[in-house]
Amino acid sequence: MTTLFGRAPLLAAVEARLISGGGVALHGPEGIGKTALLDAVASAATARDELVVRLRPAAAERLLPYAGIADLVAQLPATAVATLPPAHRAALTMLRQGTAPRTGAPAPARRLVLPSLLAHCARTRPVLLVLDDVQWLDAESAELVGFAMRRRPGPRVRVVAAQRLPDDAGRHRAARLCPAPVADLSVPPLNADDLTALLEARGLPCRAAARLHEASGGNPFLALTLAAVAPGPPWRPAALPEAARDLLRRRVAVLSPPVAATLLVAALATEPTLTVLVRSGHEDADRDLRVAAAAGVVRTDGETILFTPPALADVLAEDAGAARRAGVHDALANTALDETIAVRHRALRSGRPDADVARDLLEAAERALRRNAGRTAAELYLLAADRCPRSLAAERFDWLVAAARTASATGAPAVAGRAAEAVLAAADAPAAHRVQARIVLLDLAGQALGDMDETFAGALNEAGTDATLLAPVKLRLAWAAMLGGAVRTAGMCAAESARSARAAGDPTTEAMALSSLAQVQRLRGDPQWTGTLHRALSLPAPQVPGLLHLSPRYLAARFAMMDDRLDEARAELLTLLAVAEHDRAGEALVEVLRSLSEVATRAGRCREALGYAHRAVAAAQQAGMSPGPTWYTAAVAELAGGSLAAASGYARRGVRASEQEGDSLYLRRNLHALGQAQLRAGETRGGVATLRRLSGLGDGAADPMIVRWQGDLAGGLAALGEHDEAAANLAEARAAAARLGTAPGLNGYLDRATAVVLSERGQADSAVLLCAAAAQHFADLRQPLEQAHALLVQGGAERRRRRYAAARAALGAALALFLAAEAKPWTEQAQRAFAHTEGTAAPPTDLGLTSTEARIAGLVRDGASNREIAGRLFLSIKTVEATLTRVYRKLGVRSRTQLSQRLPATRVFPDSVTTVDA
Repeated sequence: MTTLFGRAPLLAAVEARLISGGGVALHGPEGIGKTALLDAVASAATARDELVVRLRPAAAERLLPYAGIADLVAQLPATAVATLPPAHRAALTMLRQGTAPRTGAPAPARRLVLPSLLAHCARTRPVLLVLDDVQWLDAESAELVGFAMRRRPGPRVRVVAAQRLPDDAGRHRAARLCPAPVADLSVPPLNADDLTALLEARGLPCRAAARLHEASGGNPFLALTLAAVAPGPPWRPAALPEAARDLLRRRVAVLSPPVAATLLVAALATEPTLTVLVRSGHEDADRDLRVAAAAGVVRTDGETILFTPPALADVLAEDAGAARRAGVHDALANTALDETIAVRHRALRSGRPDADVARDLLEAAERALRRNAGRTAAELYLLAADRCPRSLAAERFDWLVAAARTASATGAPAVAGRAAEAVLAAADAPAAHRVQARIVLLDLAGQALGDMDETFAGALNEAGTDATLLAPVKLRLAWAAMLGGAVRTAGMCAAESARSARAAGDPTTEAMALSSLAQVQRLRGDPQWTGTLHRALSLPAPQVPGLLHLSPRYLAARFAMMDDRLDEARAELLTLLAVAEHDRAGEALVEVLRSLSEVATRAGRCREALGYAHRAVAAAQQAGMSPGPTWYTAAVAELAGGSLAAASGYARRGVRASEQEGDSLYLRRNLHALGQAQLRAGETRGGVATLRRLSGLGDGAADPMIVRWQGDLAGGLAALGEHDEAAANLAEARAAAARLGTAPGLNGYLDRATAVVLSERGQADSAVLLCAAAAQHFADLRQPLEQAHALLVQGGAERRRRRYAAARAALGAALALFLAAEAKPWTEQAQRAFAHTEGTAAPPTDLGLTSTEARIAGLVRDGASNREIAGRLFLSIKTVEATLTRVYRKLGVRSRTQLSQRLPATRVFPDSVTTVDA
C-alpha cells in the first residue's frame, strides 16, 4: 500500500466514524489527496474482511442515467441479486441497461433495489461503500444511493464519499450520500514537513521539496507535477507544466464571473487587500473573497490576500489577456494612494520602452528603499531596466545590479536571479557589473555553493586583479571550500579575501573574511584563531541584518557557546536577535535562533530550546534555505527535551540534506545527533556505525569541542566490548584538546566517557571517581543536563559495585535535575536506570502489583532472602513478609519457586551500560 504522509490524524478520524457506524463526507480541491485517503480506507476495510464496493464516476458519465448504480450493483455478490423479489430484479435489469425513465420519481421497486441488496450483503459481513468524485455522479444514481442511506441500513453498512469543493452546495452532496451520523471532514493541504517527506520518498532533494511546498500550497498532486519539471537553480522558478495549469484553471472555472474578476484584480495588485479591491471598483469584494476562500482559492494573512497556491495568480493574469490586464492596471494606478504603487501599475500597462516611465520607476525604487520596502524597490529597479530605452542603456546595468543585490538581501530570489541573469546575458555588460551579478547568484545558492564552479570561474576571470571585486569572490570561495570539507583551501581563500578587502578599503568584507579564517583556524586546531577573531572584532564594519550571521560578533557568540561560556553567549545572541528580526532574507534570523536553541539546550532550558529550534525550522522553510542545519538544531533540542524518535527523524533527514548539498560541516553534526539518538534508544551497533563515519570526513575535526562525538563513540565501543579502540579514541581527543588549549573545557566530557569505558571493563571504583569529578565540573559550568548525565553514569557504576544506596542517591540526584530541566527523554532514561538500582528489573506492572510489591517480587525471583530484601529496600523483615504474602495471594502462588515461575525472567543488568548511561 502506498505510504500516506501527514494524513494519520485525518485517517484515524475517518476510521473512528466508520467503525462506530455512519458515514464520512470528505471534501477538498482537486489533487489534495482525497483518492489516496479513500484507497487507504478501502485497504483497511478489506484487511478486516469487509465487502468493499468502489465507485468513481467520470465527468462524461454525469449525464448517463443510473450509470453509477449500474457500476455499484455489478460489484455486489450474485447471491444477493438472486434473493430479490421478481419486481426488484426486473427494476435492477432496467437500471443496469440504463433504460429506466429519467423523469419523475423512481418507481418503488427501483428505490428499494439498493436497500435490499445492501441489507442482504450486510447479514454476512460489514459493507463499505467508497464513493469518489461524487460531483460527477449522475443525479438518478445519487437519488437512489441517498434514498438507501435514509432507509437506515444499520451499523454494518457504512459510506465514505469524497468530492471537490467548488461551492457550499457541492459540499452537501457527499454528505447526502452517507448514512447518519455523518462526519463532514475537509482534506487540508500538507504541511511543509509532510510534503517534504512525500517528495523525498520520490527522490527529490530536501531543499527543492521546501521550494515546491510554497509553489504548490501543500497540494500533493500539484507538487508532484511541478517536481516532474527539471529543477533549476533556487532563484529560477520552474515553468508551470500544462497539467498544473489545467488543474488551476479548473479551480477558477467553477467560480462566477464577478468572483473571477475580483480575483484578477487581486492577482495584479502590488499589495492585494480588501481595501484595494473595493477602491478599484469591486464593491462586493468581501463577498467574492468569501466565495473564493470557500473554494480553497485564496486565504488571508491579516489584510493581505494570498492565493493558494501562488501560481493561481500567474494563471489568472496570463489567461486574462493583455488588453484586460492593461485595464486592471489602469484602475489600480488611478485609485492607488501611494505614488510608488501608482508608478508601478502605470509601467505595467505596457511593455514598451519609455525613458520617462523608466526614470519614474527609478525614483519610485529609491523612495521604496528609503522606507525599507526592499522587495518593492528591487522589483521597481528591475521594471525600470525592462522599460529602459536605448538612450539609457548605460544606466540599465546599474539598475539591474541594484535590483539583484536588493532582492537578494530582502529575500526575493526570483527577482534577484532574473536581474543577475539579465546582466550576464548582455554581451556589452561591464566586467564589474558581471562580477557583482555572479556574486548575487553565488549568494542565492546557499548551502549548494559547491555546485557553482562555473560561476566562480567566471567571476575570478572577470575580476582580474581588481581587489574590490576579488575580495567578495574569494570570501565565497572560502565558504564553499568549508562546506565541502576542504578546510585548508578555505583558510587560504579567507586570508586572500581579507588582504584584498584591506587593500580595497572594504572593512565589511574584511571582517567577514577574518571571521571565516578564525573559524578555519579553530577547526584545524590552530590556536591563532583568538588573535584573528580579535582583529575582525576591531574593524568598524556596519551591522547589516542580512550579514549578521557572517559577522565577527556572531562568530564570537558561537565560540563562547562551544567553550561553555553560556551566559556570555546567550546575552550576545539575544542582542543580535533584535537586529536579525529585520533580516528580510531570513538567513541571519535562522542562524541566531539556531544558536539560541543550542545554548538553551546546554543550559538545561529544554522548553526554550525546543521553541527556538522550531522557530528556526519554520523560518528556514519560509526562506527556502537548506534544512540541514535547522534539522540538526531540532534534533539536538529533541534529544534534550522532546523525544528520541523525533530526534532520530530530524537527524536522519539532516544527514540526507547535508549529503545532497555537499555540506560536510552539518553532515558531521547531524551524524553526531543521529548516533546519540541511536545509542540512547538501545541501538548500540547502529549508533557506533554512525559515529564511526565521523572519523573519515576530512580534516575538519581537529577541535573536539565543536562536535563532541568522541566520548559518545567511546561509550558505544565499550558497550560492544571494543575497549582498546574506545580508550584510543578518548586519548586522541584529549591530545587534540591539549594542542588547541581547550582541554579544561573538554575534561568533563572525556572524564564521563572514560568512566563508561572503565565501568564496562569492571573498574567501577575508578569510574565512580571520574563521574563525581565530571558532575562537579558541569555543576560549576551550570550545565544541569551534562551534570545529570554524569550522575547517571555514576549511578550505573555504583550499581556494578553493588552499592545500591549510593546508586540510588546518584540516580535520584540525576532524576531531580532532569525533571527540573523538563528533559523528557533523559527523565525516562533515568527512571529506567532507577528501576535497576537494586540489581534487578521489576516484573511487569500488568500483573496487578504495586511498585513496592513488584520490586520485592523481582528480588525474590532473583534469589534474594527476606533479610537481603529488607536491607536493600530499607524495610523491616516483617514488612517484607507481609508484602510477600499479598504478592502470593494476588498471583495465586504458594511458594518462592511458584512465584519465580510465575514471573518473566529478566537480566540483572541491561545488555549495555550505553542504553542507560550514554
